[in-house]
Amino acid sequence: MRSLPILTGFAFGLIFGAGLALSGMADPDRVKAFLDVAGAWNPALALVMLGAIAVAAPAFFVARRRRALLGGEIALPDTKRIDARLVIGAGIFGLGWGLSGICPGPAVVLLGFGARGAVVFTLAIVIGLRIGGWLRPRAALKAPALNSEHA
Repeated sequence: MRSLPILTGFAFGLIFGAGLALSGMADPDRVKAFLDVAGAWNPALALVMLGAIAVAAPAFFVARRRRALLGGEIALPDTKRIDARLVIGAGIFGLGWGLSGICPGPAVVLLGFGARGAVVFTLAIVIGLRIGGWLRPRAALKAPALNSEHA
């Protein structure tokens, strides 16, 4: 019974990955075309994002009031604080996404297809996480909030 959460996580990850692959959202060129608002802009990713928000928003609303189907707690962020660590991390993520056209979800899908760019991207994520882990204790002590808790 302890393996049930792992199996359901794997199943939902597989469904998510299949959706990314079938929709073409794991294609870095399609993502770059979405980001190219001054050129040959492709709005497909915006439509996918709107669809994801339409599905996720009600689910988050319900999740705040219930327990997980498998009995565990549902851990949702409880802070709205915007600090330097968040802004810097989001900036680095956005820069990497814009340059490569890949983010972590599609990277896993592309790894499954043996894409060389995904291997480099995934290695960069692992290295970045390691560096972030080393810097976290120092950053937690020094990072001032950019605005109040009520952002």
